[in-house]
Amino acid sequence: MEALRSEIILGFVAAYLVFCVAVGLWAMRRTHSAGDFFVAGRSLGPFVVAMAIFSSTLSGFGFVGGPGLVYATGVSSLWMVAVSAIGYGVGFWLVAKRIRMVTEVRRCLSLPDVVAARYNSEGARFLTALTILLGVMGYLATQILALALVMQSILQGTEAFAGVSLVSCVLFATAILVFYSVTGGIIASVYTDLVQGAVMIVAGLLIVIVAANVFDGGIEQASAIVLADNSEAMMPFGTAGIIACLSWFFIFGFGLAGQPHLITKMMMNKRISDNRTIYPMSVFGYIMAALLWVSVGIVMRAVVLDGGHDPLGAPDAAAPAFLSAFAHPLLAGVVFAALLAAIMSTSDAFLNIGTAAVIHDIPIAIRGRSLDRELLWARVFTIVIAAVAAGFALFSFYQNERLVAILGAFGWSTFAAAIVPVVVIGLNWKRGTARGAVVAVLASLLINFGIEILPISLPKDINGGFLAMLTSITLFICVSLLDKRPKHAPEMARIMKI
Repeated sequence: MEALRSEIILGFVAAYLVFCVAVGLWAMRRTHSAGDFFVAGRSLGPFVVAMAIFSSTLSGFGFVGGPGLVYATGVSSLWMVAVSAIGYGVGFWLVAKRIRMVTEVRRCLSLPDVVAARYNSEGARFLTALTILLGVMGYLATQILALALVMQSILQGTEAFAGVSLVSCVLFATAILVFYSVTGGIIASVYTDLVQGAVMIVAGLLIVIVAANVFDGGIEQASAIVLADNSEAMMPFGTAGIIACLSWFFIFGFGLAGQPHLITKMMMNKRISDNRTIYPMSVFGYIMAALLWVSVGIVMRAVVLDGGHDPLGAPDAAAPAFLSAFAHPLLAGVVFAALLAAIMSTSDAFLNIGTAAVIHDIPIAIRGRSLDRELLWARVFTIVIAAVAAGFALFSFYQNERLVAILGAFGWSTFAAAIVPVVVIGLNWKRGTARGAVVAVLASLLINFGIEILPISLPKDINGGFLAMLTSITLFICVSLLDKRPKHAPEMARIMKI
C-alpha cells in the first residue's frame, strides 16, 4: 500500500472534488432566491450550524498556515490558536442571540444589513460592506493559496504531474471553487461543512497520535530537538516575541467575534434557542481539529533538524510534507481530503459575503436598493471576486513572500478591527452612535491598510491589526459619548434590552 501512497491520496482528493460538484448541483436545486444564496433561508439545524462555524474558523488558515507558522516561529502561534476558543464565548454571549433577532425582525440578508438596522445609517452599511470586501480579498487569497499548495504537494508525488507549477494549481483550485460556489451558494458550503467538520475532528485527533509516534520519545523528544537548535522557539512567546504574541491574543481572543463569515452563520439557524447547543458543539469541534496545528509544526521542524527529511522549500509545506512522509496512506488521503474540504467551504463563505457586499449592500447604501436579479449577479460577481483573489494570492506568494498564516492574520485583523466595535460592542451598548461606527471603521481601514501598503514598521514589533483594533474601539466609544444620544427604532430598542 505504501508504494501506492500518492495514488491513494490522489484518489481520496478526486473523490472529494466529485463530492463537491455533486453538492454544488444539489444545492443549486435548493437555491431559488438571494436569501437562499446568502443565508440559506435561515432554516438550518443546530448541528449543521455548529459544524459550519467551527470548520470555518480553521480552514486553510489553521490546517496549512498554522503548522507552517509553528515550523517557522516555534510556539508563538499558540497565542492565536489557543485564545480563539475564548472568541467563541465572546461571540455567542454578545452577538449570536441579538444578531439572529435583528435578522428575523428586519429580514436581513447580510451583516451590513444588520449594521444599517442597528445604526439607521447607510454610511455605516457602506463602510461595513467595503471592509468585508477588502478583508475578503486578503482572507480568500489565503484559502486559494493554501488550496493550491495542498494540490501541488499531492500532484508532485505522482509521476504524471511531478513538475506541476503553483500557478497551474491556483488556476485549477479557483476553477473548482468557482463552480462549487456559483452553483450552490452558502447552502453548498454549510452542508459540506457538516461532512468535513466531522472528518476534521477525527483527523485532528489521529494526526496528533501519528505525530506523537514519529520519534520514540514522542512530541517531548521533538520539542527537545527544536529547543536544542533554537531555545527561543520553544519559549512561551516563541521567536515572534512577547508584543506580537500579546497582539495576537487580543486580535484572536476578541476578534473571532468580529469575523463576518462566522457571524453570518449565526444568522442562519432556524431557532434562536439553538445557540445553547451550537456553542458547545462548535468549541468542542474546534479544539479537536486544532490539535493538528501545533503538533505537526513542531514535529516536522524536529524531523528536518534531525536529518529525517529534506528542508522544506517553504514553511507552509509543513502539513502536506508531514502527511506524505509519516501518515498511513489511507489516513493521509482522508486528511488531505479534509484539508481541501475545510478550505473549499470557507472559501465559499468568503465569496458569499464578498458578493453580498458588492451586489446587495453597497448598491443599497448608494442608491437605496440592491441590484435587480440579485441571484444572477451574485453568481457573476462570485467569479469576479474569485479571480481577483487568485491574482492576489499569487502576488503575495511570489512578490511578497507571505506565509499563509500571516496573510490570513491580516484578513482576520481587517475584519476584527472594523467589526468588533460596531457589531460586538454596538449590539450591546445603546449609547453607540452611527458617527462613532463610521469613524471606527474608517480608522481601522486606514491603519490596517496604511501599515500594510506603505509599509510601516511599528516599534517593539507591535502588530498592525492590534493597533487598528485598539484605536477603532477607543474611537467608537469616545465619539459615541461625545455625540448626541441615539434614538432607536422600537424593535431595536427591545432587542438591545434583552
